[in-house]
Amino acid sequence: MLRPCLSVRPRRIRRGTALALTLATVLATGAAAGSWHAGHTAHPRPRPSAATGTRTADRAAVEKAAAEAMAAGKSGAQAAAEVVSRSGDRWSTIYTAGEFEDFQRQLDGDYVGVGLWLRQVRGGRMEVSRVRSGGPADRAGTARGDRLVAVDGRPVRGRPVTEVVALLRGDGTVGRGRVGTPVELAFQRGARKWTATVHRARLRSQDVTTDRPAGASGPVRIRVGAFTKGSGAAIRDAVRAAPPGAGLLLDLRGNTGGLVDEATAAASAFLDGGLVATYDVHGRQRALYAGGGGNTRVPLVVIVDGGTMSAAELLAGALQDRGRAVIVGAPTFGKGSVQMPSTLADGSVAELTVGHYRTPAGRTVDGHGITPDLRVDDGATARAVTVLSGLGTGA
Repeated sequence: MLRPCLSVRPRRIRRGTALALTLATVLATGAAAGSWHAGHTAHPRPRPSAATGTRTADRAAVEKAAAEAMAAGKSGAQAAAEVVSRSGDRWSTIYTAGEFEDFQRQLDGDYVGVGLWLRQVRGGRMEVSRVRSGGPADRAGTARGDRLVAVDGRPVRGRPVTEVVALLRGDGTVGRGRVGTPVELAFQRGARKWTATVHRARLRSQDVTTDRPAGASGPVRIRVGAFTKGSGAAIRDAVRAAPPGAGLLLDLRGNTGGLVDEATAAASAFLDGGLVATYDVHGRQRALYAGGGGNTRVPLVVIVDGGTMSAAELLAGALQDRGRAVIVGAPTFGKGSVQMPSTLADGSVAELTVGHYRTPAGRTVDGHGITPDLRVDDGATARAVTVLSGLGTGA
């Protein structure tokens, strides 16, 4: 049974069963031109090139190294990680049991954090792009546009967004990162500077939101931050709720990927069946198909950028190849490899590359990304609205 995702991970890991395609939701250092959610775990990695993106770690070698290390009283996870590192596989990774459990919760829409979305602006400054209503940061008076200056006394200017996310979550710090633990945040708003101590909380992701950027008579924008559990249904509901003739903008900027089945469900909101993507697992070809009954008539423009990854690239590529949408924005990240997790002898999880996925037209995404139909580096939303106005109206 496949739990599709551009970060597919099963609720329980069973060797030899329950294939989980993980087109990772990792964030790449410096990759984003958009906003990143301060609740999601980030594993910074360099962007793969077309030449190196196909290197894979050998599963047998990883499992052997872990078993031998454990027999010698050493860390199996560390030994496995060393094998992965030597392989040159940029996307395979080793999780402790706790880290993997936490990531599964995130894919189910739960995370521990403070309820901030961040983006890096000119000069390396860290700006709040969104605040979760009712979350710890919101209760402390944080607002969109505030500059985050420091976390627990550590300046954040110039740091990759992924590192700042890790600081907010408390990742990698003993005793931190748990519900109720404090974190001191330093902000600046104009000339005003202040600090606030907030306490981390378990929150539900708000990965699908809607608005009307051009006003009440303009198109509906559906913003998707990640493909977590329920995202596909939420997108379909948003499409159904859109006023007749309004047109739709599907904003996938900064979308770090997620569950392949949710991305496929999202495609089903705009397609009436048919191919979404193909992928290979150890050389065996498989395919993902949209469900029937999607709205194939409403005009659709998809907005992407360099932070559009994995499952989001699969969706954008499918809609582009099927002639269902015009893609506007900047070239996407280019993460199209498939990982399958397996449990090692010490309970850690090895998530190793087993194949790659392709768009319906057979294009390889890994190391290449999706090229927009209309490249726009600045003002993509306004250009997308203009493009949409030329596509007519749908029933």
